[in-house]
Amino acid sequence: MTKINNIGVLIHGQTQPVDLPEICQFIENKGFGEIWLAEDYFTLGGMVSTSIALQSTTAIQVGIGIVSAVVRHPAVTAMEAATLAGAFPDRLHLGIGHGAPVWTQQMGVHPKSSLASLRESVIAVRRLLAGETLTENGHFRFDGIKLEHPIENVPIYTGVAGPKSLALSGEVADGTVISVLAGPKYLEWAAGITTEAAIKAGRTAPHLLPTYVLYSVDRDREKARARARELTAFYLEIMVGPLTAPYAINDEINQMISAGTLADELPDAWLDWFTVSGGPDECVERIKALQEAGASSVVLTPVPPDTFKVQLELTASEVLPKL
Repeated sequence: MTKINNIGVLIHGQTQPVDLPEICQFIENKGFGEIWLAEDYFTLGGMVSTSIALQSTTAIQVGIGIVSAVVRHPAVTAMEAATLAGAFPDRLHLGIGHGAPVWTQQMGVHPKSSLASLRESVIAVRRLLAGETLTENGHFRFDGIKLEHPIENVPIYTGVAGPKSLALSGEVADGTVISVLAGPKYLEWAAGITTEAAIKAGRTAPHLLPTYVLYSVDRDREKARARARELTAFYLEIMVGPLTAPYAINDEINQMISAGTLADELPDAWLDWFTVSGGPDECVERIKALQEAGASSVVLTPVPPDTFKVQLELTASEVLPKL
């Protein structure tokens, strides 16, 4: 697989389906190297959106980041991935994760063991894509299932955050999609866990870490930082945990949440850790820091969504040329 660069763009789930083709073309034409589409239930369907993205563009890499291991049977996930990869060779990246508990519980598909179901799903999808026939029982049942159109060499990622899940990802997957709010220190920690697990499993290829970032760029630095601050506070409130643990600030975050002061008291240093925000040159340096910490690609998530195109225009002219 060849890429123009390792800077990608995550398309917001709020995007209207009718706008997907034009937005994907815009991203490719502006010189970005990847498009990623999340399947956040219940916004845009990951497989269908990826199909639209692939059909609307010519060469850019397109990632599904991510679908839940338990919402589809792995045989269906493999079938859909094989169809996309067969129609658009060497462009698809497939991400599979636990799925947010609030969503899997809503659908009545929350597994007894998230680790076991994810392991089974990733391994089964890989084997089916390789042309194997599966007959086995575990969290999922397979009775003589074989794909009509198998296709090998589709990179499979997980979307996980905690240490046990990261170790599993290093063992069975080609990479791990890293969530927004990770930051360089978390990336270094996650890279250590996934790399060690990959080596123990005998995997020789580098474990890839495409990294989503909250992104806000503007020639007016303070305007960009103000946009990022509000969203950072929102995400910190709902995602405090493994992503923020390496920074030793979880107790402080929880205290601010309890006091209702997180958005107002959020230190500027936290914006530096958890976002890429500020003027164009400042954003270049933040992206480089993530790359140095282990990000195989940096996937920009422009916030707020209504500034999407304006920010990408500025990025294409004043950020990408310096990376």
